Amino acid sequence: MLCGLFCLSSLCREYPDFYKKLYSLLDPSIFYVKYRARFFRLLDLFLSSSHLPSYLVAAFAKRLARLTLTAPPDALLLVIPFICNLLRRHPSCKVLVHRPGGPEEMSADPYVWEEEDPLESRALDSSLWEIQTLQRHYHPEVAKAASSINTALSETEDDLMELMELTSYEIFDRDIKKKATTVPLEFQRVTGLFGQKNDVLAEYFSLE
Repeated sequence: MLCGLFCLSSLCREYPDFYKKLYSLLDPSIFYVKYRARFFRLLDLFLSSSHLPSYLVAAFAKRLARLTLTAPPDALLLVIPFICNLLRRHPSCKVLVHRPGGPEEMSADPYVWEEEDPLESRALDSSLWEIQTLQRHYHPEVAKAASSINTALSETEDDLMELMELTSYEIFDRDIKKKATTVPLEFQRVTGLFGQKNDVLAEYFSLE
């Protein structure tokens, strides 16, 4: 579908509602399609112009951020820097990150997920609280990537080429090859059956 839009946009400079149709393609299935790398490569191409209006870029960034709440780790490691690159190209959209008093829960978010028109989605009135939520993600690499928005973004864009081809199998293989460090599971040695002080059962049962 995206390749079809690309061909039409190449033939017709004023293809009607191009970005509106492109915006409608962003749903959870994009993280599981076979040609995910090609999809994001073309999406990055279409959003590369610095002359795009702020409301449009904000709408794409916000929709991608909302999709990260249910995305797998391999997709998150691509989408987070993808959003950061959009903010680098369009500094006016950084208000999505540095907005004080932003919504603390989804029900208070002014962004309209169901709206198909980016202009009417109210993305510029919202914030990227989803990325902040990912800072507590179970995978350390995802949490680290999400924490990058806490500091000033560099002017150099992140290279997405390797991340576009990243798979969950590669992440798993990389994780199991890491050398594990000793992690303390208990700060106080358990002596009784229930681990309580002056445990009567400790007189009759031993954990050793």
